[in-house]
Amino acid sequence: MENGKKSTLERAMVILEYLAEHGTASASELIESSGIAKSTAYLLLKEMLQLGLISQNDRGHYRLWVRLIALGERASAQLDIRETSRPHLEALMERIGLLCHFGIFDGDTAYYILKIESQSSISVRSYVGKRLSLYRSGLGKCLLAWQPESVRDGIIAETEFKKVTPTTIASPEALTAELAHIRMQGWGFDNGEDEPSVRCVAAPVFDARGQIAGAISVVGTSMQVTDDAVPALAEQVVACAREISQDLGWVEH
Repeated sequence: MENGKKSTLERAMVILEYLAEHGTASASELIESSGIAKSTAYLLLKEMLQLGLISQNDRGHYRLWVRLIALGERASAQLDIRETSRPHLEALMERIGLLCHFGIFDGDTAYYILKIESQSSISVRSYVGKRLSLYRSGLGKCLLAWQPESVRDGIIAETEFKKVTPTTIASPEALTAELAHIRMQGWGFDNGEDEPSVRCVAAPVFDARGQIAGAISVVGTSMQVTDDAVPALAEQVVACAREISQDLGWVEH
């Protein structure tokens, strides 16, 4: 959708997501990054300030503010799946020493809703609420792989493929084949497809109805997640995802 055709809410979300990613930003930076008309952007920023969604620091730069924290806490309280999966992911992190996530599929996008940080001196940057590519991330591909075929095909058809690293999947045909492979082996892998030095192993989590409820992933650098380490990591991630699924009422057939 072109910027000129975006609703007011969509424009506001562009600003909020930019601030979530960058922490603070000036008005000019927000206008340039979002493509929103200057007059419209200033009106939006004024309304968002009044609503307590954003605030300004002593330099006049904008940042996210307390109203979002309150809303986020209420939303988090409703996501029981976070608390169900937390002890399992904490135990997994203790065993393997890597950053762990839980992600969900929402509409046509994947998001992290839980992050368990590792104690490793080598860290990979991520945050709760981060949007994930459905074709460049292990967790995103895993979530997409178990969607109904019509949903899967619709998303693939609308995806604008961008080859951001040498290993990025760059065509509908390649993604379709990759998703079939993921369903067959039971787990997904990101081989530096979004960031060259970052790898991810992911597995699906199912609910009591047998439908995909989310996916978990372990993330590390290429030095941590070597080719030799991937099979053992995948085994542990799949086992952890199965335990969470069982806690959600899933029964393996």
